[in-house]
Amino acid sequence: MKRKNKGLLIAAALLVIAGFAICAGVMILFDWDFSMLNTVDYETNVHDISGTFDNISINTDTADITFELSENGECKVVCREIKKMPHSVLVKDGTLEITRTDKQKVTAHIGIAMEVPAITIYLPSSEYDLLYIKETTGDITIPKEFCFENIEICATTGDVECYASAEENFIIETDTGDITSEYISADTIELSVTTGDIKLGNVDCGGTLKIGVSTGESYVHGVRCENLVAEGNSGDITLTDVIASGSLYVERSAGDVAFERCDAAEIFILTDTGDVSGSLLSEKYYVISTDTGDVNVPRTTGGGRCEINTDTGDITITEE
Repeated sequence: MKRKNKGLLIAAALLVIAGFAICAGVMILFDWDFSMLNTVDYETNVHDISGTFDNISINTDTADITFELSENGECKVVCREIKKMPHSVLVKDGTLEITRTDKQKVTAHIGIAMEVPAITIYLPSSEYDLLYIKETTGDITIPKEFCFENIEICATTGDVECYASAEENFIIETDTGDITSEYISADTIELSVTTGDIKLGNVDCGGTLKIGVSTGESYVHGVRCENLVAEGNSGDITLTDVIASGSLYVERSAGDVAFERCDAAEIFILTDTGDVSGSLLSEKYYVISTDTGDVNVPRTTGGGRCEINTDTGDITITEE
């Protein structure tokens, strides 16, 4: 029985080696051009838009989405997509709607796709009311030239880079992917990722700025807001030049909290495992609690409340 099992293992190993050899031989034949393995046919479709609209709605599963300001003042949508799985592009009730239509059988989806579908939207104006994007897989890029009344983006897998501002609500949610936003303004801002990093800089938020991260790092700098709420499970958060006229609240299960030249009327920091360190711009009344860790904070009793609680971690605060 043991000799039989040994023979089967040797045969399996030889098959694996043979498989690698065949794959290597094929790739050498293709000069290591992986696009030659593609079995899915693509096509480029250009949709010229003639109707007027104030809102933009995009609902697709897999595509990189890019916005660009039209150079000639004309509106068009360019879709690089899989044949027989095109996107529908139309203006309906004042909304530019882009959706993926898929009427194929399940077997039609079997194949090797070495190219990511892409949607490029060329817009004649820089200001619109609503931008709504929902997609499964793909990166989203929105340049600073655009401004919307409301922005709502929901992506499953993919990075989001949004440099466009919103007059009211600015909301971005991703499951797996990074969020990057700089030089933006909005009344309220909500950014959340399950697994990924958040990079936010040079922001003017008239109300509450919310940052949620399950697993990942957060980098926030140059922010002015009324309230800041940053919550997360695992990952460090770094705050630089962040000023809140109201409260600054940070909570982490595992991860360090670091801030430099930050301030708020009230500060609350809560961590389970992680160090808290940084510098504040004004005098504070400190309420400190730690189970295991060293504490080094200014001995001041004036100013707003600064409460810091850690289970395991050092606390080091200075005032500039």
